[in-house]
Amino acid sequence: MTNYLVVLITAGKLEEAEKIAQELVAQRLAACVNIVPQIISIYRWKGEVCRDTEVLLVAKTERAHYAELERAVKQGHSYDVPEIIAVPVEEGSRSYLDWLSESVAHAGGE
Repeated sequence: MTNYLVVLITAGKLEEAEKIAQELVAQRLAACVNIVPQIISIYRWKGEVCRDTEVLLVAKTERAHYAELERAVKQGHSYDVPEIIAVPVEEGSRSYLDWLSESVAHAGGE
């Protein structure tokens, strides 16, 4: 099952998250992107501990499309260093994973 990835991405605004999600699905780099509209992130940036409200994107894709997905996120993202973390899927519903594969087939547009 390690062919499949869940990719976590944060964004500063809902509009930006929706634009990124739309682009990833339109380019077939992700089969689906869930958007969690409000999370609180506490992190260290430039020596300071920061607290911000962010939006979480949860993208489902195949490992073969990760590099292209990462490039697309960075291209459409306002952060200097966007969070883009991929986690392998160890198990999953066969019918869902088949749909995921069909949805990202011919990535890069269609």
